[in-house]
Amino acid sequence: MTRSSGPDVLGEEYRLLRHEVAVVPVERQAVLVEGPDASSYLQGQCSQDVVALAAGMSADALLLSPQGKLDALVRVTCSGPERYVVDVDEGFADVVVARLQRFRLRVKVDVELLPWHCVALRGPAAASVAAPGLDVEGGGIAIAFDWNGVTGVDLLGPGPLLPGDVPVAGSEAWRAVRVEAGIPMMGAELDDRTIAAEADLLDRAVSFTKGCYTGQELVARLDARGNRVARRLRGLVLPDARDPGGATGGDRSSSGAQRGPRPGDVVAVDGRNVGRVTSVAWSPVFGCAVALAYVHRSVEPPAAAVVCPSADQAVGALAPDAAVAGSGALATDAAVAQDAGEAGDGTGGGMPGQRAEVRALPLVGPA
Repeated sequence: MTRSSGPDVLGEEYRLLRHEVAVVPVERQAVLVEGPDASSYLQGQCSQDVVALAAGMSADALLLSPQGKLDALVRVTCSGPERYVVDVDEGFADVVVARLQRFRLRVKVDVELLPWHCVALRGPAAASVAAPGLDVEGGGIAIAFDWNGVTGVDLLGPGPLLPGDVPVAGSEAWRAVRVEAGIPMMGAELDDRTIAAEADLLDRAVSFTKGCYTGQELVARLDARGNRVARRLRGLVLPDARDPGGATGGDRSSSGAQRGPRPGDVVAVDGRNVGRVTSVAWSPVFGCAVALAYVHRSVEPPAAAVVCPSADQAVGALAPDAAVAGSGALATDAAVAQDAGEAGDGTGGGMPGQRAEVRALPLVGPA
């Protein structure tokens, strides 16, 4: 594998990811769920129709708390009769194991963290380099990836081998593609306060025709009410952030008077804090910084906004769980508006804000 080089490394790596293929620094961890009751147990624990998966098939799924909050966004692959590989963003395998062990009572199923690694290919030519399937070279499995026009293949196994001389793209190029496509990541856009509808995960990861599963009540109730959650994952384009260092959290000037946008910054519309930035990248397409942010549902894209540091990072632009109060009851619009209004005026303690436009996702469509 080789890393591209030249005066515009980011632009070349980005081009490979959008139009050809490259290896990207995406790490996944895998958990094996196996035993006579594996399919029925997973069917009752995750939001996807696991029983419908034939050998070699994969589907995204949600592991939810009994209150309907997100424990993990996972991908479930049937690798044989009563044998499933559940993979998740790096750093969250222990959460998945603990969650699956939690309700494992009187069932014949084993849950085991696998010592596997991931080689991730992204780009339209990925399938020609490594075809999805079971028992790939080096052991493990190869799983197709497709999200808002971004395609690829993930090789998961104890020592996944990559055929051929495939170029390597750095984290900056992959982050640009991920943010533009609106692909949420555990630990950034997704955590244990997230409601699936906020991140637009229902169509992708939930079956509404299967039987009951843990956490289903909130998902079903929100669906019946049109999924009117308090906030939505949106894209931001920041036209004045024209320094690549700013997009990765660096200062735009030696004095630091105008720094680049960062995760945790406030999104303000008409002087009212309406959201919070979760991920930032430099976009070769827009020639400026782009970002993902949770924004209050009252803001209909496209909308003009300002992004600035929070005067107090401990104060949320919206209460993280504003859409759910107590045991899962929906919060009122008035309560949500109060949460948004109490966060301040978005001045960031005098730090200059940056112009932004709130847009629907994806920011950049299929290649």
